[in-house]
Amino acid sequence: MAADDLQLEAGARLVHIGPHKTGTTALQGAFRAARERLAAEGVFYPGKGRQPLWSILAVTRQPALVGDPSPDMAYWDNLARSIAAAGDQRVVLSSEFLAGADDVAVRRVIGDLGPRVHVAVTLRPLAKILPSQWQQYMQNGYTMPYLDWLEGILSEPPRTPTPGFWRRHRHDQLIARWAAAAGPENVTVIVVEESDRLMLLRTFAAMLGLPDGVLVPEDGIANRSLTQAEAEVVRRLNEEFKRRDWPGRSYARFMRNGAVERLKSRRPGPDEAPITTPVWALKRAAGIGAEMAGNISALGVRVVGDLSTLGAEPAQDGVAAEDGALLPAEAAAAAIIGAFQAGGVAGLKTSEVLREVDARSMTRALAQRGRQRMRRTMRFQVDRVQGK
Repeated sequence: MAADDLQLEAGARLVHIGPHKTGTTALQGAFRAARERLAAEGVFYPGKGRQPLWSILAVTRQPALVGDPSPDMAYWDNLARSIAAAGDQRVVLSSEFLAGADDVAVRRVIGDLGPRVHVAVTLRPLAKILPSQWQQYMQNGYTMPYLDWLEGILSEPPRTPTPGFWRRHRHDQLIARWAAAAGPENVTVIVVEESDRLMLLRTFAAMLGLPDGVLVPEDGIANRSLTQAEAEVVRRLNEEFKRRDWPGRSYARFMRNGAVERLKSRRPGPDEAPITTPVWALKRAAGIGAEMAGNISALGVRVVGDLSTLGAEPAQDGVAAEDGALLPAEAAAAAIIGAFQAGGVAGLKTSEVLREVDARSMTRALAQRGRQRMRRTMRFQVDRVQGK
């Protein structure tokens, strides 16, 4: 599709709803970095940070991330007013958390933003999303091992403590929900090309009528995926956090902004494998993806990219993740030190929450639970192969 065919009318409100793990971080980083240049081109990117998260959580009535304060509806009202004040400028509102909106919230968003709303949805194959989304849950206090989570999320019907996954990632239903409110002619579905990292930026630039060079990848974005072992470190720290009954208000400081950030800043060793998905789950995800692609093509929405890739079964690299993977001591220590530093241990603030813990005892606890988990996992896998 030519760039001229994608361009939206003046005064359009381009609402990018994600969903999660479809290039949203890179896209929002590019918009944030270009905020002043966008204004010169007649495009308004509201807010000050990467995305107006609290405004979106408020209007969609979703809970805040663990440890963060609950958002007030005033955040959304202020955002809607700032967008209305943009007049005939084109406006971009991007948040993957909009994918969690129910029918009522979808109608509220579209109604509050005026008659020129155009919805953009970015998509990747479900098999690519599964490990990334699971580890994102890990970074918000989740404790279920990956294989157990896959068993639940891909069962029929699904049985999992993360029901929001399918609200976000049953992509045909997500698009239908927004198309019903905005009109299918006002929805563009963009299927990400995995081999072309600039494809998303070019597409959004074309929709907004921007010249080349305005939207470029933001320098310094480090949003790498956790390795299998690192994810296990986070999961087991989450277990300890819950077992010791530490208050949720401290989770953001010690875990998300401490342990996880410290892990992501390290360079994994060559023997640290990525999170890999077993073949049975890849096949199941590809089947669901193919079904969703067929349903999306029948909705009458505009499509950029190849919908058929949503149903392609990716090659399996390496071996399936084992929930009992051995923990590298350096990764465990990095996470614990990061938690202490984020919590302000030098000023003794940490003692309010971590009074029972030191890095050495926590590492021993993690290692012991890791050995127990590995023995249980090995028994589970043997029983599964033998059909027990």
